[in-house]
Amino acid sequence: MEKSLTQCMQEVLELKPANPSQLSPLVLAYIGDSIFDLVIKTYLIDTKGNMQVNKLNRFASGLVKAETQSKLIGFIEPQLTQEEEAVYKRGRNAKSYTSAKNASISDYRRATGFEALMGYLYLNGEFERMLVLIKAALDNWSVEGIK
Repeated sequence: MEKSLTQCMQEVLELKPANPSQLSPLVLAYIGDSIFDLVIKTYLIDTKGNMQVNKLNRFASGLVKAETQSKLIGFIEPQLTQEEEAVYKRGRNAKSYTSAKNASISDYRRATGFEALMGYLYLNGEFERMLVLIKAALDNWSVEGIK
């Protein structure tokens, strides 16, 4: 069986597995932002095909911005387990010393919660659950006709 990217990184880079329960919600959001960006870029390459990188980047930027992430969490919030909801709320309520340039405070906080949840699921090795939630959010995004 193939190893996951996380398993390979731990093995090759000699990393100890992180315990996401012991990390601050802003640290979870930090890694969650990156993993969500990677998933979206992979998704776009598959759905949009071989197009100019600047066009792919515009699509990606539209999906990874705080305003969109705030809407995406709204679509999937009813599907979250109690544990996932608690992680989301910890991220949403975390005191951040930065803010988004082009987003409202509420969108920025909700997006931080979304990213914290993605980071938590990623670091917990719950890749399939993370992807199921992202797919549900993207499916709703498409149905809303906003995409």
